[in-house]
Amino acid sequence: MQKLTNQELERLTVEEFKNVEKLPVFIVLDNVRSGLNVGSVFRSSDAFRVAGVYCCGITPCPPNRDVLKSALGATERIFWKQFPYTIGAITELRNTGYKIAAVEQTVNSVMLHQLPHTFTEPLALIFGHEMNGVSQDVIEMCDFTIEVPQAGTKHSLNIAVCAGIVLWEIFRNQVNNQ
Repeated sequence: MQKLTNQELERLTVEEFKNVEKLPVFIVLDNVRSGLNVGSVFRSSDAFRVAGVYCCGITPCPPNRDVLKSALGATERIFWKQFPYTIGAITELRNTGYKIAAVEQTVNSVMLHQLPHTFTEPLALIFGHEMNGVSQDVIEMCDFTIEVPQAGTKHSLNIAVCAGIVLWEIFRNQVNNQ
């Protein structure tokens, strides 16, 4: 085995990325406090060609130093927008045809591996604050909630890790069903 060079990976250029079809998924960050987590979400969004990221409430946005540090340039490729309140982001996305799903542990959450393999409508995924999760008023606006199954002693994952897992599963299912 030999590690591939960047040239051998044949990644898209910034211009090609801007023009290529995106996964019909928006990420909504509900009061995520860490710029490093936000930057990591931007990187995962770039990796899986997400349509965009909405930073809401206290969520730091580019050009925040910590966001840029962990995003490694992804903020230049991913469409993003800032909202003072998450409810505004949800309203905009719902009005443009998106189904809204919080990634949170709730009474009727759907386990990630039990999601339908393809979506007939675009999907907005809401990820919440590192300690408090997605706020209850936001959950009440959602069409459904998604839960990542866990088997350890902790009851949650780091938001950036969680976003990567959820995006990979949705991306994998979309690619396999095309």
